[in-house]
Amino acid sequence: MAPLLNVDTALAAILAEVRTLAAETVSLQEALGRILVNDMLSPLDLPPFDNSAMDGYALHHLDIAEARADSPVTLPVALDVMAGSAPGMTLKRGNAARIMTGAPLPAGASAVLPVEDTDDHWQKGEAPPLPRQVRLYKSLPAGANIRRRGENIAAGAAVIGGGAALGPAEIGMLAAVGAARVDVIRKPKVVILSSGDELVDAHQELRPGKIRDTNSYTLAALVRADGGTAIRLPIAKDSLDAIRALYRRALAINPDMILSSAGVSVGAADFVKVVMQELGDIDFWRINMRPGKPLAFGSLQGVPFFGLPGNPVSSMVTYTVLVRPALAKIAGRHYTPRYLKATVTSDLHSDGRRSYTRVTLARAEGGITASSTGIQSSGALMSMVLADGLAIIPEGLSGLPAGSEVSVLLLKPFDA
Repeated sequence: MAPLLNVDTALAAILAEVRTLAAETVSLQEALGRILVNDMLSPLDLPPFDNSAMDGYALHHLDIAEARADSPVTLPVALDVMAGSAPGMTLKRGNAARIMTGAPLPAGASAVLPVEDTDDHWQKGEAPPLPRQVRLYKSLPAGANIRRRGENIAAGAAVIGGGAALGPAEIGMLAAVGAARVDVIRKPKVVILSSGDELVDAHQELRPGKIRDTNSYTLAALVRADGGTAIRLPIAKDSLDAIRALYRRALAINPDMILSSAGVSVGAADFVKVVMQELGDIDFWRINMRPGKPLAFGSLQGVPFFGLPGNPVSSMVTYTVLVRPALAKIAGRHYTPRYLKATVTSDLHSDGRRSYTRVTLARAEGGITASSTGIQSSGALMSMVLADGLAIIPEGLSGLPAGSEVSVLLLKPFDA
């Protein structure tokens, strides 16, 4: 029997085979979470003009250099500048202009005094008559409460670099520079397959000898969480014709990846393996990891294919370690798994393979502790519900004693 394949070697082989998808142009409303293809340069300065950061009065700062609460300066009000309007004249020294937040700063003004520092008292949304003069109770330096043209971003500067994921702030900036449509990496379409006479769907009655199909739901949720589109196909029965039809239906969808679980153990003589070999070029690997030793990887008519172990924890762990980085590459994402160091609170056991032990994390004096979730059976899906991360016991070790430092691959956000 061939030796077990190193986890890192397996991942490197997988990443060498998968390719990033082509670009597509989408509306800005569809771009959230997508990967921008090229650098987006700003065609204009933002803001496009000097504008007021406050409701108040635009003026020349030297005109109120001596203004105090007990000794105000009074200036005539020469014009009214509303948001969305353009000042029709230059503000002369010794005059003030009432101005709203976001309105263009009139030429000649060097500062804006907030309305609360004057004797004017309009409320937001009101448009009171323009006063003939205004008392000003405070001095200001030049530039106070002014947003300068281009201070957000200058024309020609990169708004967002190619390869960046578009979050809410990035979407807002693209809207600000008028990028109503953007070129992004196409969203991966992943088909999830299940087969087996023992499986029933989540909504079906659980009869004696049957189990519910959890893997397809779990894998579909993982794919969606990682930015892909997941398509679950109905469970196929254990017959060559049914499974062949299932795989052909999957290929007819033109997916970017196919995920299946069970039927990939070395020596297994089932219909899934027969169909895989009929339709593509698949390698059956024995990975030096626990849980999750059996894995099938290759392509079905050019589509990347992963056959994951059937046990639910094994399926999730192999997805986390081997599939997620591949899906990230296909989607054009920069993926870096997050690890932290922790101290184990009790002995952790291994069979010599690289073991991914489900643990909960806690902050303690002097650092972070990792505690086993309890039973580590590859069928105990509840252990993944409880786990904050996977404590990695290196290959060749039979375990780690309590008090050892361990590297933990995070499954959930944890602020170290």
